Amino acid sequence: MTVFPPAVRLRRAALLGALCAGLTVAGATGCGADPDEGTNGVGKLSAEKIEGKARQAAADADSVRLSGTVVSSGRTFTIDMRLKADGASGEVKSKETTFQLLRVGERLFLKADAAFWSRREKSGDEAPSADATAAADKLGDKYVKVPEGDATYKQFRGFTDMDVLLGLLGLHGKLEKGAYTKVGGTRTIQVTGDKGQGGKLDVSLIGTPYPLRLERAGGAGVVELKDWDESFTLTEPAKEETVDYGARLPEE
Repeated sequence: MTVFPPAVRLRRAALLGALCAGLTVAGATGCGADPDEGTNGVGKLSAEKIEGKARQAAADADSVRLSGTVVSSGRTFTIDMRLKADGASGEVKSKETTFQLLRVGERLFLKADAAFWSRREKSGDEAPSADATAAADKLGDKYVKVPEGDATYKQFRGFTDMDVLLGLLGLHGKLEKGAYTKVGGTRTIQVTGDKGQGGKLDVSLIGTPYPLRLERAGGAGVVELKDWDESFTLTEPAKEETVDYGARLPEE
């Protein structure tokens, strides 16, 4: 057996200590550290059970804030929405435009600039008419009440529906436990589908096992979820800020 001099042994101990400290900071599980110490314990469960607990926690929650990118029908939307069962508020952006949405119960309001309405008012590739431009100016930067019977109501309402957006949480393929990570400073355990090709879901290891981050399958966007069960108030816009367009919105 080789016996190292005291100075060499000290240097080796210091090097191992520094390495372990670095691994701990990085979230690795080596050097005898227990990654589940001080957690809610879900990291010890199977991938299927972790995903199940995350889904249940989301289903039981009264509210959440969801932000990130979502790809739908070939279009990429950047969203930042505060959601609860009876309504939502927030902002949606696409390559072409930005608009704000507010839903109080079943009453849905949309606020956008005049350029947004001008594009919806024009016919085909033709420039918008003078009447269309005037109408767009009237609607610009006002909360427009979206008619419930309009074909676009369902499209816009989907961005304000907590159940619809939380339906994005599904993973595809064989589930496996991934790395111990952090999202916004909170310790998480990652579950992957089909080795990551079917999506990646980061689940909180602190308190309730809420889903905190989702990388959707097929590059269909990445969203973060926070402010779970934090209450907020939804109020309809003031009358002077609102325009009732009528029975039908102009189609995009």
